[in-house]
Amino acid sequence: MRYKKLGNTGLFVSELCLGTMTFGGEGGMWGKIGNLAQSDAEKLVGGALDAGINFIDTANVYSEGRSEIITGQALKNLKVPRENVVVATKVFGETGTGGVNSRGSSRYHIINSVKESLQRMQLDHIDLYQLHGFDPATPVEETLRALDTLVQHGHVRYIGVSNWAAWQIMKALGISERLGLARFASLQAYYTIAGRDLERDLVPMLQSEGVGLMVWSPLAGGLLSGKYGRDGKAEEGSRRIEFDFPPVNKDRAFDCVDVMREIADSKGVSVAQIALAWLLHQQVVSSVIIGAKRVDQLNDNIAATEIRFTDDELQKLNAVSELPREYPGWMLERQGEYRRNQLK
Repeated sequence: MRYKKLGNTGLFVSELCLGTMTFGGEGGMWGKIGNLAQSDAEKLVGGALDAGINFIDTANVYSEGRSEIITGQALKNLKVPRENVVVATKVFGETGTGGVNSRGSSRYHIINSVKESLQRMQLDHIDLYQLHGFDPATPVEETLRALDTLVQHGHVRYIGVSNWAAWQIMKALGISERLGLARFASLQAYYTIAGRDLERDLVPMLQSEGVGLMVWSPLAGGLLSGKYGRDGKAEEGSRRIEFDFPPVNKDRAFDCVDVMREIADSKGVSVAQIALAWLLHQQVVSSVIIGAKRVDQLNDNIAATEIRFTDDELQKLNAVSELPREYPGWMLERQGEYRRNQLK
């Protein structure tokens, strides 16, 4: 297990992060994703920690708060030293009784939510507190001031964001710099070999501004696990049968799976491991969030950290998954070529 800096901070996190969306199962769609009880969740947490994972990600809306409760209790039951684990959670979605102010990124909702998350997880601080989405109803300055207050009071160590556009993050970074507020350390975003959209604007921005990248749904909701065929059939228990998310261009995805399967067979590993390993080879990635329902699934994902690609294998994977060229990307590439060559 390798450890990387989270963006432009001094915090080191494992290249794999244990996601807890499968913990609990209460409330609507959460039961379709996973419904692990306390004892089963503890087996996953313990196995992850034993493998060197020091990073756990949850959210206040996962299973209507149950995921945070299970996560915190697991750390307590396993007697994990607090300094040995980096705990991340999120705020934004609707919580509580569904009142008009029980959602979003207002100061009101953020301050209320962090107290509730700390209580559920039985912690005195959260290492990484992330906005789960963009709130068009709240001024960004209000949100950033609220998050900075949490950092100054010691309730939160670092702040991050999830599912924001590049321009939104840049606006927030500019406000933080102008006002001397805590800045976003990380972005949590969807990224797979079959869904490389963030490479157009988000990746250049992250690299330019020193913001770390946490990847969610690295297997595209299981589609890149190798369990699905072009005929739409899947192995029993596959998640996408019940919950077809995130949206994926399936023709492109299966083209990628064909190449990944060839490489996986040659290495004697699973297709899922190849999909994860490709992400781990991307320099911009700080940590890849993996979720599991069983210990054998967790171990299969962890084994991806041992895979190394040859230049030829990487070229094949990159070629089959390459994004269609779009403006202004092709113009920037064309006009900047001469100056880039001067830097070599």
